[in-house]
Amino acid sequence: MTSWLLAFASFLLTTMAIGLVRALRGPTPADRLLAVQLLGTASIGVLLLLAAALEAPALADVALVFSLLAAVAVAALTRRRAPPSPAPTASAPESSPQPHNRSNRSQT
Repeated sequence: MTSWLLAFASFLLTTMAIGLVRALRGPTPADRLLAVQLLGTASIGVLLLLAAALEAPALADVALVFSLLAAVAVAALTRRRAPPSPAPTASAPESSPQPHNRSNRSQT
């Protein structure tokens, strides 16, 4: 059973290596974000498999902490990559209609 767990952990390490290449090269920010998500998820899987194979429950605790850090990292990357909001213009164009406002009416 231990050999199977270690084989699956090595497979996950291989996917992490491929994901690292995608995170470094990935043509779009979305590709990089998904690669970072893959690295976080695969590292949690590797730690849980090693915890079961080596009978080290402390590794499961480390995997729990990594899962929290992975979620925070993705949120931070998403926030950092968000496009800036457009700045308001200083003057309105001449051709735009003025809104109807009752307070601007003259009282007769």
